[in-house]
Amino acid sequence: MKQFSGIDIGILRKYSGAGPRYTSYPTAPLFTSSFGPGDYRRAIAETNAADGAAPLSLYFHIPFCDTLCYFCGCTMLVTRDRNQIAGYLSYVKREIDMVAPLIKPGRRVLQLHWGGGTPSYLSPEEILTLGTYIRERFTIDSSIEAGVEIDPRGLTFEHMQAFRAAGFNRVSMGVQDFDPAVQQAVNRIQPEDMTRDAMEWSRTLGFSSINIDLIYGLPFQSVDSFAGTVDRIIDISPDRLAVFNYAHVPWIKRHQKLIRPEQLPSTEQKLEIFKMTIEKLVDAGYWNVGMDHFAKQGDELAIAQRTDTLYRNFQGYSTKAGCDLYGFGMSAIGHFRETYHQNHKAIPEYRHALDAGHLATHAGYRMTPDDHIRKDVIMRLMCDMGLDMEAVEERHGIDFDSYFGESLSRLRTFVDDGLVEISGRKITVNGMGRLVIRNIAMCFDAYIDGMMKENPVFSKTI
Repeated sequence: MKQFSGIDIGILRKYSGAGPRYTSYPTAPLFTSSFGPGDYRRAIAETNAADGAAPLSLYFHIPFCDTLCYFCGCTMLVTRDRNQIAGYLSYVKREIDMVAPLIKPGRRVLQLHWGGGTPSYLSPEEILTLGTYIRERFTIDSSIEAGVEIDPRGLTFEHMQAFRAAGFNRVSMGVQDFDPAVQQAVNRIQPEDMTRDAMEWSRTLGFSSINIDLIYGLPFQSVDSFAGTVDRIIDISPDRLAVFNYAHVPWIKRHQKLIRPEQLPSTEQKLEIFKMTIEKLVDAGYWNVGMDHFAKQGDELAIAQRTDTLYRNFQGYSTKAGCDLYGFGMSAIGHFRETYHQNHKAIPEYRHALDAGHLATHAGYRMTPDDHIRKDVIMRLMCDMGLDMEAVEERHGIDFDSYFGESLSRLRTFVDDGLVEISGRKITVNGMGRLVIRNIAMCFDAYIDGMMKENPVFSKTI
């Protein structure tokens, strides 16, 4: 599997449209409130009754932050009220106590993730208490992949010690940009020394993988200014990188109105910034896993992709395939083989459901046979950068060419641009096709046309 050697800005420009990130298929906008707590409870029962029940992946949503980052697109809440945080954690524990007894004893947890918000906004004592509570109620596998999102601002060595003691072995932190003018414009003042301290503490404590998030398209960014940030990130040498495109959607995220549109780089400037970033990271030896994700050549993600064992879920790319995902906390999403389920998106509704003795499920979705086939195809394209059509036919009992005739027609433009090759019974994503893999996957999405017309909520693919 070869990396691309050059970036064609014309290709980036051509495919810079809105589209899903495919952390699920079907995607979350199709979830419906007709799927409720009873459906979730039945889905849990179904998966636990099955022979050879799948291992578990657990996600916990910690929504709190100390300050508001103007660019933020997460489900979060700014608070200085430590009692509110303590109260929320008591409800998360209550949810655990409702769900854990429904799970067949002995099912092992292979993956654990805390997201937010800012999990590191918890105190070290709260981190240890919740971590211990989880470990006492679930069977944790010795090979668990346990990741947590942290914010270097306000972080202490004691926080990192608490995460390590709670069993975490992976960490992800946001940097966005080191430029002071950019940080001021988005209300995230984070001097480089803070990030380097967080990296140093993580390495000292033995975290096995460290990820850094960058964002391009923020106010006052230019190719030259962001190049300085990228160079310093390369010097810091994280194991993984995600380089996200800032989505300015103030009609959805009202706080983004605090960002002045005239200070944002133009679409053309954003593409040039992304081009420069990719070239620097690839030249520095990072492997482009796909889209805007990069990993060192020896990292598990890069290895998994080269061996066709990579997986994708709501936490992004993963090496832990085939788990049943349970989500805890407000807005958390879970996924079993047949169903998706999401908790209430606001804390009052989340608490009210639990107070009433109900599971906190707000919405969900039960997959159709066609969904399973298309999810398989999209997952393999997103992860393997290719597809064996004959293998899909054998797994699902279909004739690929007739079943996906329209999809193959849509794929033709990518073939013409040299981004995709169809040879015999194999589809291969070539060169820069890795950067527009979301666009390529959209060719196989049965719902995308309707969603783009009725509910245009997706970010730009580049």
